Amino acid sequence: MGKVLELENVHKAYKLGFILKKKPVLKGVSFHVNEGEIFGYLGPNGAGKTTTIKCILNLIFPDSGRITIFGEDSLRPRARQKVGFLPENPYFYDYLTGREFLAFYADLLGIHGQLREEKIKYFLKLVGMERAADLQLRKYSRGMLQRIGLAQALLNDPALVILDEPMGGLDPIGRKEFRDIIVNLKKEGKTVFLSSHILQDIEMICDRVAIILAGEIINQGYLGDLISEKVLFTEVIIGGVPAAEFSHLGESVSTSGDRVLLKVFEEEKIDRVINLVQQNKGKIISLLPRTETLEDIFVNMVKNQ
Repeated sequence: MGKVLELENVHKAYKLGFILKKKPVLKGVSFHVNEGEIFGYLGPNGAGKTTTIKCILNLIFPDSGRITIFGEDSLRPRARQKVGFLPENPYFYDYLTGREFLAFYADLLGIHGQLREEKIKYFLKLVGMERAADLQLRKYSRGMLQRIGLAQALLNDPALVILDEPMGGLDPIGRKEFRDIIVNLKKEGKTVFLSSHILQDIEMICDRVAIILAGEIINQGYLGDLISEKVLFTEVIIGGVPAAEFSHLGESVSTSGDRVLLKVFEEEKIDRVINLVQQNKGKIISLLPRTETLEDIFVNMVKNQ
């Protein structure tokens, strides 16, 4: 499996204020993205995610370090010909309709005639924007702009798709549809580099991740290696039994009507909880072991820095 994208010891600093003092933003960032995988790039606001992407695409230039795309130096235009990009806050010509917008970018990409019309129709359907295709972009919601932006990013049939916070502004249904599109891109053999702060989305679809904090990569690897399968506690929802009955067995998190949400930290107490519910003629509504999540890892790393 070849490396589609590789960063080696990339540094970037910005000049600030009248005295032009430099503030380091990227401090030796190194990672690689393998062919055919979905790679998640995580970090809080200001960590350096968007700066990294801008360096990859030569929208800004790193102060030092090396970036290669498909084995070629990213400074060469040829290296970026197979890349599609959706920025976090895309700016579009808002007087154009969605269809006209895609036609404009298709022309820039050298896609003309019947092929252009077929691609526009296909991608409008893919991102669920067929009905709004002839509406001006200034009338689009944030989520609609994200969808049409994704269509534009895919017009050139890229082998590497770079998405900066693509779930922003989307409702839960839109997020699921975006996740499905991203997974299908992988099935088509494409590589996806995904920057996001929505950890649930990252955990659901990414193969590997890198976590950046204050300009430094603090952890990276396969999700299966990073996330432990150890059970942290078991979450039990009980109906028909007062919370006070379980005070010696677990932590009562909340109550609603005759329901009790209980956290049981010791595995051997689970059977005692079940027996107590049966004795009191109550019922177990759900019993769910909770393992460590990507969010747990991320929060702990940020706290410990």
